[in-house]
Amino acid sequence: MQLPIHPPVKPMLAKPVPEIPPGQIYEPKWDGFRSIIFRDGDEVEIGSRNEKPMTRYFPEVVAAVLANFPERAVIDGEIIVADTGRNTLDFEALQQRIHPAASRVALLAEQTPASFVAFDLLALGDEDLTELPFAQRRDRLVQALSQAKPPVYVTPATDDVTTAQRWFEEFEGAGLDGLIAKPRDITYLPDKRVMFKIKHKRTADCVVAGYRVHKSAENRIGSLLLGLYDEREVLVSVGVIGSFPLTVREELFQELQPLVTEFEGHPWNWAAHQQGERTPRKNEVSRWNNGKDLSFIPLRPERVVEVRYDYMEGLRFRHTAQFERWRTDREPRTCTYEQLERPVRFDLAEVLTSR
Repeated sequence: MQLPIHPPVKPMLAKPVPEIPPGQIYEPKWDGFRSIIFRDGDEVEIGSRNEKPMTRYFPEVVAAVLANFPERAVIDGEIIVADTGRNTLDFEALQQRIHPAASRVALLAEQTPASFVAFDLLALGDEDLTELPFAQRRDRLVQALSQAKPPVYVTPATDDVTTAQRWFEEFEGAGLDGLIAKPRDITYLPDKRVMFKIKHKRTADCVVAGYRVHKSAENRIGSLLLGLYDEREVLVSVGVIGSFPLTVREELFQELQPLVTEFEGHPWNWAAHQQGERTPRKNEVSRWNNGKDLSFIPLRPERVVEVRYDYMEGLRFRHTAQFERWRTDREPRTCTYEQLERPVRFDLAEVLTSR
């Protein structure tokens, strides 16, 4: 490729803040794979946050880039997959797109096609635009993709705080992850946290029904497995807590030993696993790290913990939950989905087509 910027490039990042800062340019925070895409004529490379190319996994995105991008350009954005039935983002389906088999990649490209949402322009033709203020890069991006058609989009943006607050409240119903606030005058700084992200934060009381040991020692807790009871009074696996100081990991291990039990009679007994129910599985492994064993030690579901989370994806927490406090005053059976705040459904198409 003969571009003014060459792959790989680490994307510019955002740091979390509790409130929407004033005087910025605001965009929806998309829940997908961050990607910088390079096009030079017939050549396309899809970069990733870890600098490894994702080009082979998204042939339909490559085709869309060739059909919609300028002849030579470098554009920062997000690869997303939409659940067309619910008209919302589907991160779980997006994760499935990373597959080693070419035949599977081709099939998934048809079954769960991805889109690309652009939000920054790093280079155009022979111009390196990274030293321009973001406001100017944004204007150039809108102009460069003014004729683009789905599945290539330009993210909505506003400098009005009231509009940004409305987006923060409404767009979650389409599966989005909050807001990004960008100073108007920032240059593009790869791998630097110079933008701001505002995410939804909520709490829930969950049942602790198992744990995984820490990679450093067998007597330390790696993560606690969390559950909520559904309308059938089935304990559903909803996520994990995984961040503890080392001393706390050892203390928790000792505290939880009296609750260790057998899988017989446990709500997440894989031998009695019913198809369609979300439970941790025997010898489950991470799709991102094939050597990582995700099997767990079952506990009697008698302890309740309050956790912080940002939002749900289907029946589970989208991200790892954070420990808030133990709830010795709560009965496990009262920890149900009914306590969760449900965002009002919002049409993803309205977000994608809004400017």
